[in-house]
Amino acid sequence: MNNLAVNGGKKIFETKLELPAWPPVYPETADRMKELYLSRQWSFYAPREVEFNRAFAEYTKSGNCVMMANGTVTLEMALQAYGIGEGDEVIVPALTWLATGEAVVYRGATPVVVDIEPDTLCMDPAKFEAAITPKTKAVIPVHIFGSIADMEKINEIARKHNLKVIEDCAHAHGGEWDGKHVGTLGDVGSFSFQQSKLMASGEGGCCITDDDDLADTLGRLSHIGYQYGSKQGQKGTPPPVGLLCHNYRVTDFQAEILLSQLAHLREDTVARAKNAEILRKRLNAIPGVQVQAAGRKATLQSYYTYCVLIDHNRIKEGFSRADILKAIQAEGVMAFEGWGAPMYRQNLWTVPENMYRTDGCAVAENIIANDLTMMNLQYLMLSEADTHKVADAYEKVLNVYLEK
Repeated sequence: MNNLAVNGGKKIFETKLELPAWPPVYPETADRMKELYLSRQWSFYAPREVEFNRAFAEYTKSGNCVMMANGTVTLEMALQAYGIGEGDEVIVPALTWLATGEAVVYRGATPVVVDIEPDTLCMDPAKFEAAITPKTKAVIPVHIFGSIADMEKINEIARKHNLKVIEDCAHAHGGEWDGKHVGTLGDVGSFSFQQSKLMASGEGGCCITDDDDLADTLGRLSHIGYQYGSKQGQKGTPPPVGLLCHNYRVTDFQAEILLSQLAHLREDTVARAKNAEILRKRLNAIPGVQVQAAGRKATLQSYYTYCVLIDHNRIKEGFSRADILKAIQAEGVMAFEGWGAPMYRQNLWTVPENMYRTDGCAVAENIIANDLTMMNLQYLMLSEADTHKVADAYEKVLNVYLEK
């Protein structure tokens, strides 16, 4: 115990660890942003938005990409494009950001919240199937933190019950399941480009789909009815009567930023996955510790944060997860508890209880309240030597606080 930095012992990181800045910026992008500003072509299927839609569709091997204002409206518009609304139910996982459920509420439908798998922390397919009723119209599996939902099982269940599958890929840019990019595994994939995401433009989002008609509908829904890819004032086919369209456009400034990040996405994803595996092997060897499992068929796993589960039943009497985190932080690694509640109990979730349904989600409740610890994305961007030192910090502390 006296060896721990929290008690005056020598730190693992004797000097402050300087994490890479996030989001990444590139000098050449700054030059292009100036050119873009001077071009006066900033929005409404302007050149860089069109180019990003093409490039991201090509990267993901999807038929179409439609940029929008953020990753919440992409989910909402996907639901609207499928005609999902009042009286319908959509199944979502307990462990996700509240936008997944709120997008359903915005459509007047009911989010049905189901439990997660204890290893991947993604939607439990068995719980998904058990929650299906005659009112169920869609499912939104979320590829959370550093895993991929079991799309093989989820798709099989969805096909059996004629449900739409909308992938929430807000944490998963660059990830691949059985060689296929996330977002191409269901009917439509939704991505966020918010400030903290793996591809970040401050705000922004997109949907990808192989369905050309769906892409046109999504484009119209987010561009006040204009035909997908058209120009303002340009004649084109009108939207179908009754299709209530919105103005959820992005600007070319966001597209320009994202194009530069897309050029680096694969190499960065591979590098982060390599460091994640170093930590996985080291930390999983500690009794009572289990790193979040990658997707069952992940051929390239992307990471939004790195999750380490510490079995609270193994913590020595008189200590807690908070004590462990304080000790790890004292060693120079800023680990933290992470999201403090399932989606339906987050502070910003203001949806009345009669507008959603859950069976209690015992697995998610237990893991979030007792076992979950996290490190930010930048910890997967360190040198191999520093990555091993991060593992040293966890190992040093947990060997003291956990029962053998």
